[in-house]
Amino acid sequence: MTTDKKEPAIVILGSFMTDSLSYVKRLPKPGETLSGHKLVICCGGKGANQCVSAARLGAVTSMIGKLGDDSFGRTHIEALERENINTSQISITADALSGFAQIIVEDSGQNCVVTVSGANDLLTPEDVQKSRDVLSKAKVMLCEIQIPRKTALAGMRLANELGVKTVFTAAPAVPDLEPEFFSLSDVFCVNETEAELLTGLPVTSTDTAMAAARQLIEKGCKNWVVITLGSEGAVFLGRNDPSKATLVPAPKVQALDTTGAGDCFLGALAYFMAYHPDWSMEKMIEKSCIIASASVQKSGTQPSFPSRDQLDDNIFN
Repeated sequence: MTTDKKEPAIVILGSFMTDSLSYVKRLPKPGETLSGHKLVICCGGKGANQCVSAARLGAVTSMIGKLGDDSFGRTHIEALERENINTSQISITADALSGFAQIIVEDSGQNCVVTVSGANDLLTPEDVQKSRDVLSKAKVMLCEIQIPRKTALAGMRLANELGVKTVFTAAPAVPDLEPEFFSLSDVFCVNETEAELLTGLPVTSTDTAMAAARQLIEKGCKNWVVITLGSEGAVFLGRNDPSKATLVPAPKVQALDTTGAGDCFLGALAYFMAYHPDWSMEKMIEKSCIIASASVQKSGTQPSFPSRDQLDDNIFN
């Protein structure tokens, strides 16, 4: 496994999944068999997706995660190395297969997903501690919970101890998130479903998203809450001005496949936090929405993420 000569500015603590995407006219009903019109198999997983998204924008990145000793695991390593991502903090286990996700995408671009965590479940706090030296040199750590929550918490604590900015996404959605995640997050990011589970408020509009953001701030978030709203963009709220929630609209595009758009957004947000720390949060979110909107116009997860040379230069100014 390779180590980039440059120190990673962004470290991602998270999961790997091999994504099997079936494309159908509509999602099946219970017990129904449908014929699909397209099949795509590609590398995915929330953490790996976020890492690739940031790397394609030009970030020097490193991934902390665990893979099975199998063909899927080897494919993931090869894919990350093609993206010039530091893979030295990825461990291999013979005790489980690499994670796998079955995804069904209907023609509207909406999807449903079933995941089997596999080796991701064996990532431990001790694995995180072994990455201390790499993490200590980073500017931003991105973390999600498609890995064990005790491991994610260990990473968040270590990043805070080392003075590294943290971006945490409470995904996949859980109703009983440990309170410490809020206080350890510089940016706490969720989508509508995750926000509803954590606050009990149905997030069906901009106004309800803003109300949910205020509740999440009250739970102890350190600096910022961001709630992504799909094609509508994102709402954000800062602890320093908890009365002023702001909607940042996303560009209107024709979505082909929304799979991984949230991960693309988060990778972009981490990129801007690391490389443009003087920008306002609103500007960072605006640019991240533009990049995520580009991803939904292509099929697949990581294959849909744009590289810097495919984007307008104005996005980076």
